[in-house]
Amino acid sequence: MISKKMEKALNEQIALEGTASFIYLAMAAWCDSEGLEGCTQFMHRQSTEEREHMLRLFEYLSEVDGVAITPAIKQPQRTYKSVQEMFKKVYEHEKKVTASINKLIALASKEGDQTTFNFLQWYVSEQREEENLMRSILDKIKLIGEGPHSLYYIDKEILAVNAAELAAEGENN
Repeated sequence: MISKKMEKALNEQIALEGTASFIYLAMAAWCDSEGLEGCTQFMHRQSTEEREHMLRLFEYLSEVDGVAITPAIKQPQRTYKSVQEMFKKVYEHEKKVTASINKLIALASKEGDQTTFNFLQWYVSEQREEENLMRSILDKIKLIGEGPHSLYYIDKEILAVNAAELAAEGENN
């Protein structure tokens, strides 16, 4: 059985993951309106992935006799000055999620909740991968620059990143 404090903390994480899913979905819509096909596909995939992270927490709470709460999610930002700004916001949000996971790990450790501690290790690895991916995208965007043709090359690069991520997921399944 899970403590009420841990249950509350995991429900807060559910809300954070749900919010991330909606943020990425709103970003996909913006990218689509800007004609950025590669970025649109990437953000749709990220949105789905964050929803899966939320559902994993939902299922875990059920398994440990907790109660998962469906989060209320406010309208995310819908427009961006640039694709660079959008990806900077993505990276900042991923760092926020990582910090939240680290707090959950600390709480599980403090409570001696080895089951939750073990469950959360998947999220630790996932967040390392997510931060690394977003940092590498920002590095590529920086190399491409902000000239008149940069959006074309950025979108093409994100399309390639998305294809590589999908291929890696296929190998892992």
